[in-house]
Amino acid sequence: MAKKGNRVQVILECTEHKESGMPGTSRYITTKNKKNTTERLELKKFNNVLRRVTVHKEIK
Repeated sequence: MAKKGNRVQVILECTEHKESGMPGTSRYITTKNKKNTTERLELKKFNNVLRRVTVHKEIK
C-alpha cells in the first residue's frame, strides 16, 4: 500500500510584476509540506522580465 505524503505542489507568482502592468507573468512551481507550513509561502525569486529578485507569493 502506498503512503500518502504531506507534500503538495504550489505555484508562486510575482507580486511586483502584476502591479507593473507589463505583459506576461513570472511563476515558479515548488512543493511544500502542508503539515509543517500551513500558511501561504512567500519567497524571493528572480524575475526574468524585471531582471531582479522580487517577492513571489503562493497562489491557489
